[in-house]
Amino acid sequence: MKLGFCSKCGHTYNFAFVPGLMDYKHDYENSLHFSPRFQEYAEQLALKLIERYRLIGKDIIEIGCGDGDFLELLCRGGQNRCYGFDPSHVPDLDETGALKKITFIRDYYSEVYSKYKADLICCRHVLEHIPHPRLFLDTIRNAIGALSQTVVFFEVPNVMYTLKDMGIWDLIYEHCSYFSPPSLRAAFRLSGFEVLDETEAFEGQFLAIEARPVGETCAAERIETVTPNELKDYVSGFKENFTNRVMRWTNELRRMKKAGETAVIWGAGSKGATFLNTLKVTDQIEYVIDINPRKEGMYVSGTGQKIVAPEFLKNYSPNVVLIMNPIYADEIKQMLNDLNLSCEVRFV
Repeated sequence: MKLGFCSKCGHTYNFAFVPGLMDYKHDYENSLHFSPRFQEYAEQLALKLIERYRLIGKDIIEIGCGDGDFLELLCRGGQNRCYGFDPSHVPDLDETGALKKITFIRDYYSEVYSKYKADLICCRHVLEHIPHPRLFLDTIRNAIGALSQTVVFFEVPNVMYTLKDMGIWDLIYEHCSYFSPPSLRAAFRLSGFEVLDETEAFEGQFLAIEARPVGETCAAERIETVTPNELKDYVSGFKENFTNRVMRWTNELRRMKKAGETAVIWGAGSKGATFLNTLKVTDQIEYVIDINPRKEGMYVSGTGQKIVAPEFLKNYSPNVVLIMNPIYADEIKQMLNDLNLSCEVRFV
């Protein structure tokens, strides 16, 4: 089984595909590292892993490394030897510092590369894009072999945030699976891993798991399969809640248009694109703001809004800024203040 990866995630960062199903080219862009809030999170995460597993002068693999932003943090933080697998990786001619010490393999990770042994294998926001996640985890387990001290760290979107907090704009066709804590634990145990830790991260939007290989694969009949009642309740009420939220925003955008209020979306990732396409927004909103300079001048797929930099707002002066992800609210409000804008800020 071969898998490919590209630097993306509307909340995350690295996509995977099975050839013939999904093809992310090297120019597919959705890095979140331009956000100070996200960069802070990534730095703290790298430091935690380095300290917890004493990753000093060790070997680290990242599957789906994208541009290598997170791998650079792991490399620099512990003077580690790092290997990034991602066929979409494009070498930067200006790579300096830790990036020069990283070996990038522009290929799909598989047992073919089992000669690359690692003290830590990390894989962030890839698993949810794979049609058969168990096969992928089996691939990693087989590649690790008898190295029982190798730690694997995975991060995926938290379906509880989608269901409980109605993070519905994360429902995108690229996501083949949505993991809850029980289902993520079960997948790793079935593939021959012992779960060391599992936590919600990034204010509940992410689910992170740390595991270590064990000698025997856990039999399916020994896996906890009972769905928590809380999860059942959220699933049973999701359709109605989803419909109500879409209708509420459809009506609100109509009201704003009738009142002559101009609005922009802040965030051209998956959340912004899903919101605009789900509501079929066209002339009500003309522009989408994003701090990633690589997106400037591009257009949102489907609905066609132009993506512009925050500085564009100095002349456009919208009445309302619709924030797609509340976790970035403080930095967005600070940018608006720096631009001397007093527009209303609302969370979608």
